[in-house]
Amino acid sequence: MAIRDIRVVPDPVLRTPCETITNITPAVRRLVTDLLETVDDPGRAGLSANQIGVSLRAFSFNIEGKLGYVLNPVIEETSGEQYGDEGCLSLPGLWYQTRRADYARVRGIDLEGAEIVLEGSGLMGRMLQHECDHLDGHVYIDRLEKDVRRLALKQLRTQGL
Repeated sequence: MAIRDIRVVPDPVLRTPCETITNITPAVRRLVTDLLETVDDPGRAGLSANQIGVSLRAFSFNIEGKLGYVLNPVIEETSGEQYGDEGCLSLPGLWYQTRRADYARVRGIDLEGAEIVLEGSGLMGRMLQHECDHLDGHVYIDRLEKDVRRLALKQLRTQGL
């Protein structure tokens, strides 16, 4: 399969909600392989399908040495609060303090159609929320406070994005 190029803002695929996967086809299996190979790089915590140009509800993750994926993820529960640095492969070089729930639980399916539940706090909780946001057509700077978001957008413009 392949390590895929990462789409960056303002690519419209990043602002388009992704479609639910209704059939596990060979193309979906290839997508999962590409997601896993592309996220398996130091410093990468998660990668959504639209970040590699595919508008389907799927993401991969690479947290604390654990590599995995989920299809059709839906956030079921969040609790607590964390406020910390967040970055994104689709917004290279931008790191901003972002408010998220500390804990998140996501339910989806695997390539066999079996149910998957992913959950965690800290970095895992942040990643689950971040990737589900991507699949809904949002990037993390949408969650920043107004003045900070304005600063982030200015930084994007100065980078030519």
